[in-house]
Amino acid sequence: MRVPMSWLSEVVDVVPGSTGEDVAAALVRVGLEEEGLETGGVTGPLVVGRVLSAQDEPQKNGKTIRWCQVDVGEDEPRGIVCGAPNVVSGADVVVALPGAVLPGGFAIAARKTYGHVSDGMVASAREIGLGEEHDGIIVLAELVGPSRAAGLAPGQDAKELLGLEEVVVEVNVTPDRGYCFSVRGLGREYAHGARLDVSTAFRDPADVEVPAPHDGDAGGWPVTLAEHTGDEVGAGLAPGCARFATRVVRGIDAGAPAPFWLRRRLQQCGIRSISLAVDVTNYVMLLTGQPLHAYDAAALRGEIHVRRARRGERLTTLDDVERALSGEDLLITDDDGERPVGIAGVMGGAQTEVTDATTDVVVEAACFDAVTIARSARRHRLPSEASKRFERGVDPAIGPAAAQLAVDLLVAHGGGRVEPGAGDVRYATTAHAPEAITLRGGLVADVTGMDVPRGQAVELLEQVGCAVAPGDPLAGGESVTVTPPSWRPDLRADVDLVEEVARLHGYEHIPSVLPAAPVGAGLSFARLQRRRVAQALAVDGYVEVLTYPFTSGDRADQLMLAGADPRRRAMSIANPLSAQVPLLRTSVLATLVDAARRNLSRGGDSALGGSLALYEIGQVVLPPQDLPAAPVLGAERRPSDEELATLESAVPHQPVHVAGLLSGERLPDGVQGPGRAADHADAIAAAQLVAAVMGLTLAATATQHAPWHPGRCAELSVGGAVVGHAGELHPRVTLALDLTARTVAFELDLDALVTAAAEVDARARPVSTYPLAKEDLAVVVPEGVTADAVLAALRDGIDEAEVDGVRVGDVVEDLRVFDDYTGSPVPPDHRSLAFALRLRAPDRTLSAAETAAVRAAALAGVARVGGVLRG
Repeated sequence: MRVPMSWLSEVVDVVPGSTGEDVAAALVRVGLEEEGLETGGVTGPLVVGRVLSAQDEPQKNGKTIRWCQVDVGEDEPRGIVCGAPNVVSGADVVVALPGAVLPGGFAIAARKTYGHVSDGMVASAREIGLGEEHDGIIVLAELVGPSRAAGLAPGQDAKELLGLEEVVVEVNVTPDRGYCFSVRGLGREYAHGARLDVSTAFRDPADVEVPAPHDGDAGGWPVTLAEHTGDEVGAGLAPGCARFATRVVRGIDAGAPAPFWLRRRLQQCGIRSISLAVDVTNYVMLLTGQPLHAYDAAALRGEIHVRRARRGERLTTLDDVERALSGEDLLITDDDGERPVGIAGVMGGAQTEVTDATTDVVVEAACFDAVTIARSARRHRLPSEASKRFERGVDPAIGPAAAQLAVDLLVAHGGGRVEPGAGDVRYATTAHAPEAITLRGGLVADVTGMDVPRGQAVELLEQVGCAVAPGDPLAGGESVTVTPPSWRPDLRADVDLVEEVARLHGYEHIPSVLPAAPVGAGLSFARLQRRRVAQALAVDGYVEVLTYPFTSGDRADQLMLAGADPRRRAMSIANPLSAQVPLLRTSVLATLVDAARRNLSRGGDSALGGSLALYEIGQVVLPPQDLPAAPVLGAERRPSDEELATLESAVPHQPVHVAGLLSGERLPDGVQGPGRAADHADAIAAAQLVAAVMGLTLAATATQHAPWHPGRCAELSVGGAVVGHAGELHPRVTLALDLTARTVAFELDLDALVTAAAEVDARARPVSTYPLAKEDLAVVVPEGVTADAVLAALRDGIDEAEVDGVRVGDVVEDLRVFDDYTGSPVPPDHRSLAFALRLRAPDRTLSAAETAAVRAAALAGVARVGGVLRG
């Protein structure tokens, strides 16, 4: 919200001598955030000039310039070249003299042009930051009005005249402080921040005399607030309008311009001047915080009806866009409620727009439901100054006063007359008065640590505008009843009142107390395992990312998931952040690819030629096919155990997964030699690293599983249970997702791994000081037998090794594959696998007989999978 200092000073007594910095500091003191201070951006001499003569001089290029003699209050007039068509003799204009600097750093100096030395510049509105008009120069009689222009003198300071030196304070308003989107609200907040007495320093602009409400056409405009439409969508919704005030002005000149001071204030607040009616309604909105709308009375077909939209209705709004309406939209209609003429609180319709030909105007000042307006504005992508205020809550008490301010301005600057009486319709079942709040004594001290005396706390709440029951102390365990003001819908609970006391008393008085660290058991086992996994992947060169868990409906097709794949069964979000991603992800990889694509489109890691190594740990949502609907439980009581059980049964399974993605080079070229590209083995190795840090070993089996390449995909399991997959992504997947070719990835069910890790004996094995025995075995197996299967057979055989009937025991320290060979002399359809076997006993040196027994047992195990010792 932007507010000029002069406008602010009209509603509150600004401390004499205060600068823009002082005003901003006072607002920051009560919780608002300063966005900046702004002035006109013009420095140096900018004066009023009177054109004494303007001689046309056609040029060879076809352009006609005017050689002007301009009186700027000096002994002699200045000669200035001007190309504007509206410069005429006798006109008072704005002149930038040499030495002036205009917005954008444009410096003015005397220079020769078109055969003359131009000693300054006659300025247009855009050149001095007064608007976007650039078709001609500023003629002050047209800009400020003939009466004000009559008192102008050549050489007068134009910056002061036009308000170009005035400071505009801009603050950021939080969503719960909607009343601060007005000069009225900021005036109150400044009084609080400057420690002024609101009752004397603040002048409420909404404190105007309003005629008594009138029924019928004699006062206001007839209005009906419908409860709902009867449509199956709108029938279950609240009416959406608590109050609808109207005033009627007849005989107005709608084509008359708004006064300069009003247009200037709109511009300073960031709003473009459009017409008298629109400018007046915008001005009153900025002043009071109450959005208004003006209708052409002649275009309205009888009584106004406020109702929900019906299915299939359409409306052409003021921006000339035809919009399909939703059953949740609140509409302004006429013609017995049959013709929509506006989306309530968002934008009016083109049919009833006020034009220059309009003579009778109906002014609306309504109080609409905040949630309804917020949803309509987002649904139609129509954020507006009005919807921004409605969705934060407007003061339901000031609608008639705002309408009165508007019609007074319309009559003052457009003529006409105001019809006596005022229309003011309220929804019968809607309570307009704020609900009283019970504030427990001592709560301020309990929450903030500040010892605020009773009298001061009551005074601060009354400064806010609250009504506090007199005579009840705020300390000693007793409570008081506090009724918030109508403009503070954010005050709903006792802690909200505590915050008001704290911010007005001063946040600087809150003591800084370091809380004692509670004694706890530390991280849970599951969280500890996740942290270990994250650290291991980071050390291995992966970068952690965090993506939104929302995905699109076509992502399953892009990942080539089969029609019966359960990962296609994704839950949709009732109110998604974006219509493009309305589904909850069923795999982390489904959203991790978005982060990869975004990074690759921006060059990735330029040092590695666009290579990426990303991972993410996050939840996925896996709804079963027969998931029941979740019941809607009320807040008036604690739900029963049965209701909670029913609710919990409707919550889908949400396990934590870990996924990683590698693209480009796994190792770059360097002094150590040439690099190498990432392949499916790297993805499998990363998955095995995840399991290893948890004390687990993954079994990898070749399989086909989307979105991986059917020939380069491994199914990963622990104890026979599948926990994930890894490998190279299918070429069609990388093409559909704009990823680098041969991108590899893995995804594991981290919750399943944590469960398996909880059953592993994590105690460290004692370190043996006895010598190591080394055995290398080369075995020939059928080509279809995996290395994992041979390793498992070797271990099973070794566990059964005996010497003289006595088991050798657990003596395998390391067992790994170090060679995989096909070709002569290995028979066709077979492969040779070489294993390094390292043996060590914890309590003795292994004898030759024990080593031989282990070797023989290992070979016996290999024989079970069709393997023989290679000759």
